[in-house]
Amino acid sequence: MNLEKLLYSAYGFSSFRPGQREIVEQVLAGKDVIALLPTGMGKSICYQLPAKILPNSVLIISPLLSLMQDQVAQLKKMGEKSVVAINSFLKPEDKEKVWSNLGSYKFIFVSPEMLVQPYVKQKLQQIRISLLVADEAHCISQWGFDFRPDYLRISEILPALNFPQVLALTATATDKVTEEIREYLSLKEPYIYRHPMDRENIVYDIKKFDDQRDKLEFLKGFIRKFSGPGIIYAGTRKKSQELSSLLAEQGVSSAFYHGGMEHQDRVFVQQQFQNGELQWICSTNAFGMGVHIPNIRHVIHFQLPTSIEGYVQEVGRAGRDGQPALATLLYAQGDEALLESLVMDDLPTQHEIEAVYRNGTAATHLIDQGIVRETAFRVASYWITKLPLEGVNKQMELLRRGKWEQAAKIRELLSLESCLRSYIISCFDQQLADKPSNCCINDGINYEVFAEFLPPAEKQQPLDWQDRLRVILPI
Repeated sequence: MNLEKLLYSAYGFSSFRPGQREIVEQVLAGKDVIALLPTGMGKSICYQLPAKILPNSVLIISPLLSLMQDQVAQLKKMGEKSVVAINSFLKPEDKEKVWSNLGSYKFIFVSPEMLVQPYVKQKLQQIRISLLVADEAHCISQWGFDFRPDYLRISEILPALNFPQVLALTATATDKVTEEIREYLSLKEPYIYRHPMDRENIVYDIKKFDDQRDKLEFLKGFIRKFSGPGIIYAGTRKKSQELSSLLAEQGVSSAFYHGGMEHQDRVFVQQQFQNGELQWICSTNAFGMGVHIPNIRHVIHFQLPTSIEGYVQEVGRAGRDGQPALATLLYAQGDEALLESLVMDDLPTQHEIEAVYRNGTAATHLIDQGIVRETAFRVASYWITKLPLEGVNKQMELLRRGKWEQAAKIRELLSLESCLRSYIISCFDQQLADKPSNCCINDGINYEVFAEFLPPAEKQQPLDWQDRLRVILPI
């Protein structure tokens, strides 16, 4: 099989990106594969191309509805009609059609939460699956920055599906996380592809301030000076909304995005950003997976990320076109307090663990009544089915220590006087081979390379109230 010819005929690409060919060959050879490819390196090709050759369906487990919908839309845009996403947004009449013809779909997308539902599991058992894809596979690992307890249940369905071949894809994973992905997916001798984590066109900057007011003033000046598209990451939903309002006051087209919004509202904001109708997105870490915008020039962290892994994942959304991109981390005195609270946010407290233990893992009324937080409920529910109460508490203590270690790496990043890039790469058990000339603030940054991305002069002037209204409420 001439893979280059197939790649060109199917997708119009004349050559593979680094790593893609090796991964595709191993998948077609029947091997289980764990693939670590940096954000923007085209992970989806690694299962989409083999699907052209494999005889049966490809089941893709995707962590977010917005990511799933985007992947489905991308496939349909490329002319692939045999694709479906199984989620709560399917209309009843569409669900019936899907279940009746499930085996005829080449690509089947499903969330991990939907995957383990008995009816879905039963329907999947009735069809043939050539390949199971765990997308964003770092979510499997309890040591990963974006741990999703329902991802651990993927292994529970593998026997029911007659142990299909597995491809685990992620952009960020340490050796520890990679080993846990292998363990929880029951992969005995997987082929592991590790691409160098470094993205040479991304320049790392850190700005430090005495107080939050100075930080805000810097941000306003930065937005006036540089054009988007760009992403500003905030630690909380409230702060993302405040920053979006601040940008609107400066006459800049922006919107906020966070997990507390309705799904359709999030999809609308993402589409506006992808269509170039918004220059900036102010978001929590909920934004980014599945966002295919090649010319994002700036990623700004207004508040500290909770891990190096999350930081690199978010920074990696910039500069996918290969042009210079700037990652700016803003720090003001006192930011550590928010970091410490965010680090522990998703882990259940002992009170929450005991509440789930007493009431049972089906007691979702604990969430409705505000007794247990939703993510904490899912984490506690999983481990209560695996361990006695004392064991669950010990497991949570291990996870807390792991999260503190992740946060400590961010604090160390802030205090570094040596190369930021080298330190970041070392956190992923790799060494920096070649340092680009425009590297990081500690090696000196040439900001002039971003001059061509300056906004037109007329856009640097504040808009009047009518224009501002049109920014906030585009027609």
